[in-house]
Parts: sequence; C-alpha cells; structure tokens
Amino acid sequence: MRTLNARFLMGLLVLFFSSALSAAPIYKWVDKNGTVHFGSEPPTHIEVEKISTKAAKPQPLPEPQPSHNSVENKVPSQEEIDKQVRKQVAEEQATLNKQCTEMRTRLSQLKNNPRLLAEIDGTITRLTEEQRQERIQELEQKIKEFCD
Repeated sequence: MRTLNARFLMGLLVLFFSSALSAAPIYKWVDKNGTVHFGSEPPTHIEVEKISTKAAKPQPLPEPQPSHNSVENKVPSQEEIDKQVRKQVAEEQATLNKQCTEMRTRLSQLKNNPRLLAEIDGTITRLTEEQRQERIQELEQKIKEFCD
C-alpha cells in the first residue's frame, strides 16, 4: 500500500514538472504586409517578440469593509420604493399645479387688461395688441397641454 502511494505521488510530480518544462516558448512577429503572427518557431529574417506564457497570479479580492451605518446595507422593500415614488409624484404634481395656477393668472391678466407693460430686450414697453394676442395664445396652448 505504501509503495502504491509513493508511486502515485511520484507520477504526479513527474507530470507536474514535465508539463512546465515541455511548454514551448511562443513568439509574435509582424510580416511585411502588417499581419501579426504567433508561433513556437520564429522566422529568422524578421524581428520577433517572445510572449510570456506564465499565468499571472490572481490578486485577492479586497475584504468588504463593514459599514458603520446599517441603513446603507439595507435593501429597500417594494413598499418603501412605492412610498418614495408616490411622494415624488405628489411633489411633481404640486409643482405642476403651482405652475398652472401662475399661467392661468397671467392669462387672466392678459385677457382683462389691454394696456399691459412688459420688459422686452431690457426695456419696459407697452405690449401691442398683436403681442398681447400672441402671449394669450401661447399661454392657452401651454395650459391646454400641461394643465388639463
């Protein structure tokens, strides 16, 4: 039994070392047409580069750092995600409602007051009837698009 184990161990060692010793070097070269070639026997008339066949040792992965805040590691549940989405939608809706109210107020001012002043190109001037009607149409379109 002991000789069987010794022979087995010896066979493994021979296989291990023979594969490492019998590995032929690999060469890389570029021919006159610019084609890259690889082979175990390089041509004599072309400059070659010997390629290393040794495998790089794998680097150990960094240890995960323990978090001081357990909330960071917590994956939110679907209920929490839904709550957050509902909150975001409610905030966006509140902002939209505020903007719609402001647009309706401006529209009302434009419709009810034909003599409005506005800042155009840095100077305050009275709106012409054509400019006033343009702004009324723009606001009505925006209200129709975003507020209805």
